[in-house]
Amino acid sequence: MSSPLSFRLEQYEGPLDLLLDLIRKQEIDIYDIPIAKITAQYLEYMQRAAEMDIELGAEFIYMAATLIHIKSRMLLPRDPALDEIEGEEDPRQELVERLLEHERFKNAAEMLQQKLLLEENVWSNPQIQAFLDEESSQELAVTLIDLVRTFQQVLERAKQKPSYEVPGEDVSVPQMILRLKGWLEALKPGETLSAMELFEQQRSRRAMVALFLAILELVRMQAVELTQKDLFGDIGLKRHRRFEEAFANGGAWESIEKGYQ
Repeated sequence: MSSPLSFRLEQYEGPLDLLLDLIRKQEIDIYDIPIAKITAQYLEYMQRAAEMDIELGAEFIYMAATLIHIKSRMLLPRDPALDEIEGEEDPRQELVERLLEHERFKNAAEMLQQKLLLEENVWSNPQIQAFLDEESSQELAVTLIDLVRTFQQVLERAKQKPSYEVPGEDVSVPQMILRLKGWLEALKPGETLSAMELFEQQRSRRAMVALFLAILELVRMQAVELTQKDLFGDIGLKRHRRFEEAFANGGAWESIEKGYQ
């Protein structure tokens, strides 16, 4: 029986993109996903893709297995004794958290892409692009648009490599922020972290997204400065002069933790 959802066979960046599209088009509450219905539609997409010789990555197959596993867990009756000890756990919770985190990244990337298009279509003095900050050792002024470009380059390279979600390798945005804090604290005066190298060291797309969002949060907190030696070159991360002050602000850190729960 065909799914009630009518959609054309689009190309998606990954399985989370496909799931979000299915959920949003049908106006489904993301906190209460009808897992049987979504799983059937997801598998139908994979079947149609196979019929049209569209090659799907290993992450699509992994997600299909994950959905089927969640569906089977929801069908099995819970042990009342176990519920009293551990409390009732929704098998969909981890998937919901991954979808929400992925959606935050998509929204941030789309907003920055719109800003990039706007900047490219507005005339400005070409000398501004080559402006050098005399107080920052002849480093070019860097915008978040440059960071998005770097991230997009890494994602394009990652598409050419097999991608596997390794259990236990996932990291949340607050955890990634703490990792970055440690790496920045270990830098010697004048040293920077290469954004490109940091992205390429991540072992999953989800970790790359967490790193991207962590950098955005640190820039917003004025804990990190983005630097660039050459136009369109690699982006460096260094401690902002307000680095210690930013992390001493408990309210800012509390809002980040709540925002990514």
